[in-house]
Amino acid sequence: MQLGLINSAWAQAGRDTAWGIRKTKELGFDTIDIFADPLDISVQERLLIRRECDRAGLPIVSLCCVATGLIDFNPSVQRFHVDRVTQYLDLACEFSAKNVLLVLGEYIWNREVIRPADQWAFAVEHCKRLGNYAAELGVQIALELEPFPLSLLNNIDNMVRFIDDVNHPAVKANIDVSHLCLAKVAPEEVRRLQGKAIHVHISDCDGLVHGDLPPGRGVVNFEPYLREIAALGIEGAVSIELEYSPQPDQIEAWVAEAYAATSALMQAACLRD
Repeated sequence: MQLGLINSAWAQAGRDTAWGIRKTKELGFDTIDIFADPLDISVQERLLIRRECDRAGLPIVSLCCVATGLIDFNPSVQRFHVDRVTQYLDLACEFSAKNVLLVLGEYIWNREVIRPADQWAFAVEHCKRLGNYAAELGVQIALELEPFPLSLLNNIDNMVRFIDDVNHPAVKANIDVSHLCLAKVAPEEVRRLQGKAIHVHISDCDGLVHGDLPPGRGVVNFEPYLREIAALGIEGAVSIELEYSPQPDQIEAWVAEAYAATSALMQAACLRD
């Protein structure tokens, strides 16, 4: 697999898009994931992203999209978010990306008032429709497991059930290693995603709180997870996801540390040459 970086790492530290893309390549990454909302960025920014990635020889693998409104109980909100994800898919096609990383929402009101089964059904229905559109564009949707108690997809059981319910070749799973750790998912459970996963996120955490730290700064035991991921035979990328550096002016060192640690872990697991 290739090793990539989600470019939000640079934006969080105030670095501009072009600088971040060039630095990503300079540090040795094979690919890049883009965190950009097509409803917010200008035409000039879209052109800049594509141009700078092409110049750097850095393929865009994934666009990150959080669309919690897909399971809102208001039909108007659902329609807005379906349209919004559609525009992400258009942008992924424009960037020649492989997938849109999609984050679904959480059950509201403590799973009371609105039936959880109804919110689940909203998500399934919309992902089928979005899967159809993605397939027309030659793009896929990678669903992210979120390790929070009320998240729709918060464990392997729910991820497998959801993918089976959607039953669409363009709708698969993303595997986030630190999220699996936080959700107390045993590494061997990853085997259940055979044929169902297309993309991987990697970061570290303290085992209690979502953190997205460079590998080695937390408690995640990466080896067994990466061994199971290697056995899945995914043809894609492992993308590093980093949150705020404690020293924003040292973000380059923060990302370089994450790159070196992840590259070594992937090589040990026979995931990268």
